[in-house]
Amino acid sequence: METARFAALVAATITTGLVSGLFYGFTVAVMPGLRACGDRTVVETMQRINVAILNGWFLLGYVGALVFSGLALALQLAGDAGGGATVPLAGAFAAYLLAVVLTARVNIPLNNALAQAGPVENVADPAAVRRAFEAPWVRANTWRTVLCAVAFGLLVWALVLHGQP
Repeated sequence: METARFAALVAATITTGLVSGLFYGFTVAVMPGLRACGDRTVVETMQRINVAILNGWFLLGYVGALVFSGLALALQLAGDAGGGATVPLAGAFAAYLLAVVLTARVNIPLNNALAQAGPVENVADPAAVRRAFEAPWVRANTWRTVLCAVAFGLLVWALVLHGQP
């Protein structure tokens, strides 16, 4: 049981860290870099990114972070001998779950609307498509970056507590 608990905690920390880093990269580099680009470039680039990101490696991290965090929490609760890492694990799971909900409620619908605009060369008003997408997507991404960073920090804390007698 102890090996499974530790393995789930390590897997949760790694996958959450990967997703947190991905969202952070968009927050500090990708979206600020695109801000200086023309409307058609932004629309086309984000359409292409939204297609490219749907792959097994992304899904392993994105879904894995939720599954492994939940598993680590469940195993902690099942074998809890005093609460050690329970609080940070519960906080990490909750923070990551909120990031997933935010993604499902805001980022994914915005990505879908961007895809529905069609090929950028056929978009009559790329500035309007960009306006509808960019600001709300960036705001939501900033929040999910913060939530994932909090989840990652809490998982690191849980790892430290796990290693203490």
